[in-house]
Amino acid sequence: MKNFLSVFVKTSAFILLFIFNGCLTFHKVSYEVKLTQPNSGSVLIDMYDIRSTAANNKEFDDDKKNLFQYMLKSKQFIEDQKSQGKDIIARKLFLENGKLNGQVEYKFTEIENVEGMKYDGGFHYINLKMDDSVIATNGEIIRSKDYKRIVWDSTFTELKFTMLANPFNGKEHFRSLAPYFNQKFNK
Repeated sequence: MKNFLSVFVKTSAFILLFIFNGCLTFHKVSYEVKLTQPNSGSVLIDMYDIRSTAANNKEFDDDKKNLFQYMLKSKQFIEDQKSQGKDIIARKLFLENGKLNGQVEYKFTEIENVEGMKYDGGFHYINLKMDDSVIATNGEIIRSKDYKRIVWDSTFTELKFTMLANPFNGKEHFRSLAPYFNQKFNK
């Protein structure tokens, strides 16, 4: 749990709609924000290689239940996200190259509901910690002493960025959730 929350805090990542309440993490996360107005639009978020950091079988079972039942299928998850200004219009899990990936799409009417993004003076931006790893963006990365910022000017109607969440190369044990995913969960 601590690892997952620190990843989300580090990446400003959401987060996510997949506000994982357990010990879930993923390798990288991509955001594609499509603006209909400067402060409203929709977001498509892709999470790659979802895994668990559960220390025991009970925690692992909780992670599976949280992911496959609550986040993927429950109406309560939709309501919980709506209370945070995220109107979910699609959510799914899928297997790709033996890894479990997730995707969620939601509408918003306040840009701040998208990972704390801001719109000011004709620019959209998101502030990140210096050690956050931005893999790709169509914006410009500006670094200061204390943080880095991705900035897009008003000509952009699509704001894109991809961040490394967890390289899975440390001493922690990560359990794949792919073997437990059944395609029937998405129907």
